[in-house]
Amino acid sequence: MRLHILASAVIFGIGAAALAVSAEGEDRREETFRQLELFGDVLSRIESDYVVDPDKAELIESAINGMLSSLDPHSSYLNPDDFEDMQVSTTGEYGGLGMEITQRDNLITIVAPFADTPADRAGLVTGDRILAVEGDSLVGATPTEAVERIRGPQGEPVTITIGRDGEDAFDVTLVREIIEINPISYRLEDEDTIPYLRVTGFNEHTTERAVEALEDMENAMGGPLPGLILDMRSNPGGLLDQSVTLSDLFLDGGEVVSTRGRDPRSTQRYNARPGDILDGAPIVVLINNGSASASEIVTGALQDRERATVLGLTSFGKGSMQTIVPLRGGRDGALRLTTARYYTPAGRSIQATGIQPDIPVSARQLDPDAPLRFTEDALRNALINENGTEREEIAFEDIEQPPEEWPEEEDYQLHRAKEVLISMMERQSAQLQ
Repeated sequence: MRLHILASAVIFGIGAAALAVSAEGEDRREETFRQLELFGDVLSRIESDYVVDPDKAELIESAINGMLSSLDPHSSYLNPDDFEDMQVSTTGEYGGLGMEITQRDNLITIVAPFADTPADRAGLVTGDRILAVEGDSLVGATPTEAVERIRGPQGEPVTITIGRDGEDAFDVTLVREIIEINPISYRLEDEDTIPYLRVTGFNEHTTERAVEALEDMENAMGGPLPGLILDMRSNPGGLLDQSVTLSDLFLDGGEVVSTRGRDPRSTQRYNARPGDILDGAPIVVLINNGSASASEIVTGALQDRERATVLGLTSFGKGSMQTIVPLRGGRDGALRLTTARYYTPAGRSIQATGIQPDIPVSARQLDPDAPLRFTEDALRNALINENGTEREEIAFEDIEQPPEEWPEEEDYQLHRAKEVLISMMERQSAQLQ
């Protein structure tokens, strides 16, 4: 009898809890329908009373974009044309000026120009604001709207107005061209003794081209590479799988990165396969405040796994993953929706904090009164770091800067990276003897 009463009480408790959950869910649905009804009322009033007859499709698209941009800086709606452009760009070829942009303080801001593109050759840099295109203001425009205004037929010029800290706004005229992004460049430095590999982005060909570059340098040196400078400065990122496979080249198994979404069951871990293409030869990774997303994944993995020494300035801090969700097979475009955060092998969230270098070095003399970085956490609606970690500023006096007489055309960060790598190679050589 006692067991029966106890069982009945438990069943009653479970049922009451289920009813409470059900009621809570019903309340949420009712609130959602009420808000949708509100949206319909506003749309109806605009259609009937606005001073001119509005384009209803544009109204809906703007509403969708507004909803997504209120979430974080990287979620957005891609209309069918934008979706097609996005698919083309991940293959490594598209029309435009060659730069990664975002929105910061209601202004279109350059994350990084791609190497050897019109934007790069014109001297545009990380943190530059694009204020206008052909005299038409971009203030308040979304990145998608900015791309539509900037892109155009190959060979046609376009004039953009640039705002840069410490300077008056100025115009730059660029000629649009087909951007064929080769994500890899390489050479042998210091009389062919130091291998140098630069990764400017992560498209479908990045790892494949990196392997070709490493093999080419190995053939040129007539044997295994003694070390490597891996330059990922001003690399805005790209495809997650390519960041994993590039890291895999230099890691002998173990974790590269994990992604964690709202549901703990959705956690995914990406591991390297056995085998290190450099067979343990030392690596120096170069980063700066334009190094973002996939480049931060590679840097964080090599740093956490003590596979490389990181030199430069703290990276951008884009530690979130966007999933592309086609709508009706892409006929209605797609959603670019933030669905997870990136974590390094040591469990560090990259989001809003970035990767700090082991050796802080600036490429130029810094102004002690000016902000050191353009960062993810400065973007409107940027996600916070889930671990509660805040971005730590490197003390000004702890950042090594080039001597005052250092020539502007000389790359001081690369100079220091070569010095560090030579020291590492000498130590490793001594240990092997």
